[in-house]
Amino acid sequence: MAVMQASHRIIADLLMQRTGQQLTSGREWRIESALAGLFREYGIANVDHLVCLLANPDSEELSQRVVEALLNNETYFFRDRQLFQQLAETVLPDLAQRRAGTRRLSIWSAGCSTGQEALSLSMLFAEQPEIWRGWTIDILGTDVSAQAISAARRACYSQFEIQRGLGVAQMLRHFRETPHGWEADPALLQPIRYRNGNVLDAQTRPERFDLVLCRNVLLYFDHETRRTAFDRVASSLSDGGWLMLGSGETIAGRTDAFAPATDVQGLYRRADQAASNGRQGKPAFNGSLVPRS
Repeated sequence: MAVMQASHRIIADLLMQRTGQQLTSGREWRIESALAGLFREYGIANVDHLVCLLANPDSEELSQRVVEALLNNETYFFRDRQLFQQLAETVLPDLAQRRAGTRRLSIWSAGCSTGQEALSLSMLFAEQPEIWRGWTIDILGTDVSAQAISAARRACYSQFEIQRGLGVAQMLRHFRETPHGWEADPALLQPIRYRNGNVLDAQTRPERFDLVLCRNVLLYFDHETRRTAFDRVASSLSDGGWLMLGSGETIAGRTDAFAPATDVQGLYRRADQAASNGRQGKPAFNGSLVPRS
């Protein structure tokens, strides 16, 4: 196994301390490529030079810029559309029945990046006003990157970003073109709130959610950090709640807090509820929740 250079290890440790993400020797190449723009801006010659600057007492701003540059904010609308199809056909119908008494749903997009995931969720509800009329829908988006959260709050996307995952009809229905880019309809933003935060953060007054999307967030955690993250998510789920992971992620060998939901790839329930919920089968529900493109 390759040994990481000392200066690279210091940068990797900074990322780990600030975010919990592990930068292994196999991904060491990302350091210089991700920081290239920062090197030009600050006149930094190389990683060794950067580490010397980070040792200064007044380096907090630079430290945060380094961490932000190393984060992977890759996202797009309806990423892994088949998983959103499962949300539409299985999860939301189930929750519509379970929460019919309160007519309230609370959803957490953990690692929301620049907001496309939270907006995709909002579109699921906006596409079916006859089903969700009178409901209170609360969508919380959190991300460790302050820059990503700022962009999510602006909700203004370039031509390239708006076309990733959206059909023309959806794009024109929910966004308007401006000189600055494609801005989301205020009605789409209404149920969404954003907050800078890490899935690892311990909350003194934890919120409870009916659905948590934590996709492609845990990939860069080591075993123990990943287990801690799963425990945090499990404690945040309401009874009968659901967890969605990324298409390439699994709980196998990583946590005992969750178990796969029956016949639904990528969706999980708390282990203490999975068996009883699984016996119920897919809920009956009148009306399609699949978004129109």
